[in-house]
Amino acid sequence: MTFENIRKHPVVLALLDRGNRDLGVLGYTDHSRAHCGLVADRAGNILERLGYSAHDVELAKIAGFMHDIGNAVNRTHHAENGALLAYDILKELDMPLADRVVVIGAIGNHDESTGGAKDPVSAALILADKSDVRRDRVRTKDPEKFDIHDRVNYAVTGSSLKVDPVEKKIALNLQVDEGICSMYEYFDIFLGRMLMCREAAQMLGCRFRLTVNGGKVL
Repeated sequence: MTFENIRKHPVVLALLDRGNRDLGVLGYTDHSRAHCGLVADRAGNILERLGYSAHDVELAKIAGFMHDIGNAVNRTHHAENGALLAYDILKELDMPLADRVVVIGAIGNHDESTGGAKDPVSAALILADKSDVRRDRVRTKDPEKFDIHDRVNYAVTGSSLKVDPVEKKIALNLQVDEGICSMYEYFDIFLGRMLMCREAAQMLGCRFRLTVNGGKVL
């Protein structure tokens, strides 16, 4: 059972599509297959760059792609709901129990309101998910209809997550158009997520750095 199996699994895709549809109705930014694919690739890359095993990289990618399936149930407690859904899917696919526990633990702990990094896979998932800030996650193209989440994401004109295995540093670098969103608004939404990233980086033995428009913020 591999990441490729999960990426094409009809139940996983149906849950992601339904959850993303429902969040769109509620006014949330994009949580589609594209977001989950990016998170999967980024989570795997983080562990690969830091020298973790190919097995850990694969588990991080699986957790990354599945992490938002719980939105098909409800946005509230979507992490915990997603973990329970993932357990049943992975069990049917005969994933070993020890690996199942790692994946559902990562999914269940990726939300900043209830979770936190508990091991390398969960840490990589948190960093990958919370660093996906970009304007094309905003669904509406009419600025007059933007809420604060839309403005914050739309204001980000460029972003990159850099992993330095030598200096043990993980850096999120953002370019933000302050004519669209003030720094106060950005941190009103994202401070908790950035602090979660700092703790996740520490779990991986790294420092987390956030720079905005070339200046160090965290």
